[in-house]
Amino acid sequence: MKINQLLKFTPILKEKVWGGEKLKSLLKKDSQNTNIGESWEISDVDDAISIVSNGKLKGKNLEEIIKIFKESLVGDKVYKQFGDKFPLLIKFIDAKEALSIQLHPNDELAKKRHNSFGKTEMWYVMQADEFANLIVGFQKNVSKKEYLYHLKNKSLLSILNVDEVQKGDVYYIPTGTVHAIGAGVLLAEIQQTSDITYRIYDWDRKGIDGKYRELHTQKALDTIDYTVKKSYKTSYKKEENTATKTVSCPYFTTNILPVKGKIKVNHKNKDSFVIYMCVAGNVAISYQQQTEKLQMGETILVPACIKEIEIASSEKSELLEVYIP
Repeated sequence: MKINQLLKFTPILKEKVWGGEKLKSLLKKDSQNTNIGESWEISDVDDAISIVSNGKLKGKNLEEIIKIFKESLVGDKVYKQFGDKFPLLIKFIDAKEALSIQLHPNDELAKKRHNSFGKTEMWYVMQADEFANLIVGFQKNVSKKEYLYHLKNKSLLSILNVDEVQKGDVYYIPTGTVHAIGAGVLLAEIQQTSDITYRIYDWDRKGIDGKYRELHTQKALDTIDYTVKKSYKTSYKKEENTATKTVSCPYFTTNILPVKGKIKVNHKNKDSFVIYMCVAGNVAISYQQQTEKLQMGETILVPACIKEIEIASSEKSELLEVYIP
């Protein structure tokens, strides 16, 4: 069966001990709570499956519509590989305080230990307060012994790489990379469908329930990449009305697309759904008689069978374009 509409979903908002109010104030998410840390825009995680919020399919969840539309929705290759499971989890994250220092296992380990996908991810910084930073990787190659010494002595920061960040910065986080989002950062996150996190240090703070959150010291040991990289930040160029690659890995490709005026976009060379996340300004995306508006902080899914769309913006706007390579 062929799917014939663009898909928007109701955001799933997550309270976090480190969450703030930017998802409400800047991205207009609807919540009464003051510590919303994450907005899950498109999710097929078992206890948090996205529900369609527009069109004829309104009220159906992502799992149901994949079972109905199969390849028409996700693409032939994607359906062969993942079946009825949607392969990506799409989020906006607001860190009022720093997140725990953490990492994620690869596919092999995640399958063996948790019957889950691994969690390769990327970040696009949408807004950052002055001096706000991200922790990504190490400053130098370290041994397991050296790492454990610093973990025990609460001096991990002395061996980790800390980057001050600003709007537009992109970071690719392969599995095994030690990382944390620092206080004052609002970002878009694209990742594999997985909620497996190994927390290695949590700043000695208590969770929302007043208890210390679990640390995963032993599980993390064999998962960590102890080698240093030359640079953790991804460099890319932007060109108006052109989709430019920022990150491409086996799990997803993400392009940056600055939009001014009207452009026609053709996806004939892709065997995949395409997701657009609006990270600045606002746009209207049209297919046949359907037009959906996206403002900063909103997300839309274009089914794999829809190959030609039009994107229009009356102001300088930016989209992240995400698909399976």
